[in-house]
Amino acid sequence: MAVSDGLFRYRAGVTSLPELRARIDELDQRLVQVLAERLAVCEEVARVKEGSDTPVIQPARVRDVITSRRQWAIDIGVDPDFAEQVFRVLLAETHRIEVAGARPDAKPDKSAEPESTRSAVDTVATRLDHVVIAVDDLDAAVATFTDRLGFHTVDLADGVHPGMQAVAAGGVVMVLVGAAASDEVADHLARHGSGIQHLAIDVLNASYARAALTSVDAPLLTEIMVDDNGHEQFFTIHDPSIGIQLGFISRTGHRVGIGGANVLASFQRQAQEP
Repeated sequence: MAVSDGLFRYRAGVTSLPELRARIDELDQRLVQVLAERLAVCEEVARVKEGSDTPVIQPARVRDVITSRRQWAIDIGVDPDFAEQVFRVLLAETHRIEVAGARPDAKPDKSAEPESTRSAVDTVATRLDHVVIAVDDLDAAVATFTDRLGFHTVDLADGVHPGMQAVAAGGVVMVLVGAAASDEVADHLARHGSGIQHLAIDVLNASYARAALTSVDAPLLTEIMVDDNGHEQFFTIHDPSIGIQLGFISRTGHRVGIGGANVLASFQRQAQEP
């Protein structure tokens, strides 16, 4: 049974938008309470480790948590990649608690609303989705990430692309692109050398994010593009003041990895900049 089936069976007959939103608020409050309980247990774990000289990071335990939670998600009908992302965030906070526990600044005062007013983009940006890096020597770059930095190679969503390789560590994905990938990539390398070509920021809604940036005269390069998997993405102009281009992506379609064709399209459009 899918999770959604179970939730709606739990509140059969609830169909109005206000009632559904109230149900979401109720579940979110319970979720925050569970998070508070989990973090309280983590603080106890930190005290036990401190008294027993147990290492803060235990890779076997981390692997077990990620694997078991992925399986739990599969069993109940939740996307395991999404579940893994959630638990990696939890594990990162657990580590912060264990490391920072004795520091006087471990728990700075915070408010629900930041002092400054959030911008429109600030309300929809969620995380760094991926990083595209142009490299002079693809083989050497892949070897650096895999042999020296501990990343592993991953397939692109749309198959093999000559001159391109994605590498990942946990939920962090880098797409390495060499001159053999396309003439536009070769031209980019000739002009800018090796380095980050663009950062892709995950947003809740691409149309809203683009409208927000347009309203403040942001230097946008493209309209919203939709790929075969339903992902919506647009790009800013490559800005010399920061040395990179920004992409904004809303993964509204199937949950698949990064497509090589999308990456090459970003180089093609960048080459068309005035």
